[in-house]
Amino acid sequence: MSLEKTLAHIDAELPAATERLMELLRIQSISTDPAYAEACDAAADWLVADLATLGLEAAKRPTPGHPIVTAHGAGDGPHLLFYGHYDVQPVDPLELWNRDPFDPAIEDTPAGKVIRGRGASDDKGQLMTFVEACRAWIAVNGSLPARISFFLEGEEESGSPSLVPFMKDHADELTADLALICDTAMVAPGVPSIASQLRGMVKDEFTLHGPKMDLHSGHYGGPALNPLREIARIVASFHDETGRVTVPHFYDGVQEVPDALLRQWETCGFDEREYLESVGMTRPHGEAGYSALVQQWARPTLEINGLWGGYQGAGTKTVIPAEAHCKITCRLVGDMDPDAVRRNLRAHVEAQLPPDASVSWDQDIDGAKAVVMNTDRPEFETARRALSDEWHREAVLVGMGGSIPIAGLFKDMLGMDAMMIGFAKEDDRIHSPNEKYDLESFHKGIRSWARVLDALSR
Repeated sequence: MSLEKTLAHIDAELPAATERLMELLRIQSISTDPAYAEACDAAADWLVADLATLGLEAAKRPTPGHPIVTAHGAGDGPHLLFYGHYDVQPVDPLELWNRDPFDPAIEDTPAGKVIRGRGASDDKGQLMTFVEACRAWIAVNGSLPARISFFLEGEEESGSPSLVPFMKDHADELTADLALICDTAMVAPGVPSIASQLRGMVKDEFTLHGPKMDLHSGHYGGPALNPLREIARIVASFHDETGRVTVPHFYDGVQEVPDALLRQWETCGFDEREYLESVGMTRPHGEAGYSALVQQWARPTLEINGLWGGYQGAGTKTVIPAEAHCKITCRLVGDMDPDAVRRNLRAHVEAQLPPDASVSWDQDIDGAKAVVMNTDRPEFETARRALSDEWHREAVLVGMGGSIPIAGLFKDMLGMDAMMIGFAKEDDRIHSPNEKYDLESFHKGIRSWARVLDALSR
């Protein structure tokens, strides 16, 4: 098999590959909104048809929600399972987009050409880098360099309710030597990155109840318990003045970053000042004593995502509300137990309640542990070298501040490690208006996967 001819084919066919991506981006596959169910179905059909042109056994698999697409290709060498998702986030607020989010286009920017449109980076553009690498391999060499399977879901952006049941029912079909995921970013522009650890997540929500009805603040202001005042006091108790979380036992299972890995992170090309200034900040505001990078990748957090109650309209309404509400997420690291974190958080809140107050908790809860991959496996160094060759810069093993539950599910349910290689950039505006994917990320992403597949097959 010829890697160089495959890379040359990728270069020559970039316009055609880009147009295929544009076709997929035009499909409005918003998974969380039932109004777009037919569009999600159409995206699955598009992928099945496209993968079939590669000679793969592709199928649209029904689920209680949006369909899952699977495909299998014959080949020698290791069995690799590629995961991606074809669904996208809603586009609201639409008025902040500079163009129709489902009318993608290539735009010139000061930093180079970008593909603009919803899903360009998360995750259709990333997904298609792998598909196009496989297409080039088959076109040049007549076959894939390894035995490759595809597992593409349509509910990642809406909680993946059908994912676990499907994995349980089809474990034998999905189990491979290694999972590959392209839904991550490079740590810095031009620095190829393999994510080797992900933070976990706990979500929770509570309502603090006070008076049995909204009260006139002239009649009851003073004597009445004000849920907004009390919830503000409780929320303020979550952290001390150094940014450390004060919930008892919150740090159980947290480990410090090993010195060797910390040194690699310090030289990986991450620019803390640029990272902060890009969103209007001048310094990290998390735990004192830790860099922004370590705070993002290796420290747990307790964040307030929503806090509300009382009158929300224009003008003034002299009311003491009957209740107040709070949404919380915790990012987990190391061996933190999601169930224990939730129990301790709830106990902390309930211990702070004043007389005449009560609390109710959202029952639609979920949680996932942090995931750390076995980077001692030789495949990680093999892929790292292949990426370094393509980008002419040493690839790095990085952490991730976000959570990708599928990586943990592969490990827990199927016993597979996952190699997470992505080519997004931090300024891609995923989940936001004017999402984009650099054309360089798309082009060199395809070339990168071609090199990684070649290296792993050997």
